[in-house]
Amino acid sequence: MCLGVPMKVVELDPPVGELGGLRCKINLSLLDSVSVGDYVIVHAGYAIERLDEKVARKTLQFMSTLSSPTPDTTGFKP
Repeated sequence: MCLGVPMKVVELDPPVGELGGLRCKINLSLLDSVSVGDYVIVHAGYAIERLDEKVARKTLQFMSTLSSPTPDTTGFKP
């Protein structure tokens, strides 16, 4: 399974993306004309697609619900 995540481009030299406060270097060589503030999908360190900001924010909001703890409804206690 492959996973690409939306990141906001926060620096260009060197290219850095941010996701949830985490910053990492990204490779922008597959896209033309990326600017600071753009949202891109990053897979294996490469920005592979530019995203509309509204779509990026909705995706990030959805992803945050996946990582939120859910209440234990099983009644199981170790």
